[in-house]
Amino acid sequence: MSSSHNEAPTDILEHVLLPVANESDALRTATGLEPYGPERVTALHVVEKGEGVPDKTPVEQSEELAEESYAAVRTVFPDADGHTAYARNVVEAIFEAADEVGASAIAYRSRGGGRIMQFLSGDLSLKLITNAAIPVIALPKQDSDG
Repeated sequence: MSSSHNEAPTDILEHVLLPVANESDALRTATGLEPYGPERVTALHVVEKGEGVPDKTPVEQSEELAEESYAAVRTVFPDADGHTAYARNVVEAIFEAADEVGASAIAYRSRGGGRIMQFLSGDLSLKLITNAAIPVIALPKQDSDG
């Protein structure tokens, strides 16, 4: 390891950023993180913005979806913060949000999809894992994930 003996190691579970897509995803992701006992959790919802094209959903609807997602996370982590980002590039938005909130790690749950979906999305999981400046925790799939 390259860290100095004088530096206190950072607990990666000190402040976990938890990207969530919607209410059911938020609940499954928070439930997957719960056994690891993070000290602090910030749920992140990224509203995808198009450049020069209409947004996928109206801003009000996206913000409502974000609030529903945060409420689901708070059923598992009552003190969780919510953070909404607006961006075209979801992975970059996750990295920027992690920096903004001072996260010690990013925890996510793969949303699956076949090879074609992974190809079309550029495999967001791969980008998240290989380009992060902080630890990324891939949560195990649950039985109900399919």
